[in-house]
Amino acid sequence: MSANSNTTSRPAGFLFATFRGEETPLSEQVYLALSLDGRRWRALNGGEPVLVNESGERGVRDPFLLRAAGGGKYYLIGTDLSINRNPDWTRAVRAGSRSIVVWESEDLVRWSPPRLVEVAPADAGCAWAPEAVLDARTGEYLVFWASTTGRDAFAKHRIWAARTRDFREFSAPFVYIEGEAPVIDTTIVHDGRAYFRFTKDEKHKSVTLQTSPALEGEWREVENFTLRGMVGYEGPQCYLIEPASLNRPPVWGLIVDHYMARRGYQPYVTGDLASGRFDPAEGFHFPFPFRHGSVLPLDSDETSRLIAAHPDAGPDNVI
Repeated sequence: MSANSNTTSRPAGFLFATFRGEETPLSEQVYLALSLDGRRWRALNGGEPVLVNESGERGVRDPFLLRAAGGGKYYLIGTDLSINRNPDWTRAVRAGSRSIVVWESEDLVRWSPPRLVEVAPADAGCAWAPEAVLDARTGEYLVFWASTTGRDAFAKHRIWAARTRDFREFSAPFVYIEGEAPVIDTTIVHDGRAYFRFTKDEKHKSVTLQTSPALEGEWREVENFTLRGMVGYEGPQCYLIEPASLNRPPVWGLIVDHYMARRGYQPYVTGDLASGRFDPAEGFHFPFPFRHGSVLPLDSDETSRLIAAHPDAGPDNVI
């Protein structure tokens, strides 16, 4: 299993980190779910939060799971925000937390207390939806998030980034994606040949797809991306469900949060990321409408540990 959550062998399971919404203080915390096939999900911990952030703004949204390079450690990072406790979205955008929330674990079962790490620039108004990807060339993680800044009167969101090796010390932040329109909710995967970057265009309220041979190289649009014109979607997540075999292409899942219709994640699949063609998928089941989160493919040992810790999500109970 690689640190970027992709693998060339068939995963034994999948772990989903998500949050539920703004209805209560506990709905903006970390919920986990398990799947054996990447499609049908069973909530862990009886559908109650598994991790709770009582530091900073006392909430966490947009949780992202990452396996550390070399194995033996996992990180979970998220947005330091509780809209339930403070429903002023303008304040959140212009005067919110510049920190991300970080948890660590050695087994995906026991987690460290959460800590806050300031990553955004001093004039930033927020640090939204952080994600990370390992740069194999440097051994560092590229951590990226969306921020507005005071230097342009908080006119638009850009994707900012910083580098780290341990999620404690970060390099100076820099603008990673600057579009004509505001952009948020970036996620990045690698298919063994190239990187693919999904981002929400805030002007059109839709998801775009770009590709590049390098994380900080030149990115180009995937012109035939079939979700390009779909309005009201955000929080894209892409993960390898089934690797390629001699007789068939891989199966990549793409889930997008249909937030405008309050439907949660909607699933699509493709056998070729570079083609941009994603078809609506059948056979997906979520125990509740998952919001902007992430998927971590698991090996057999990781899957077994999670089932042992959460017997109600074992093979006989996974839908």
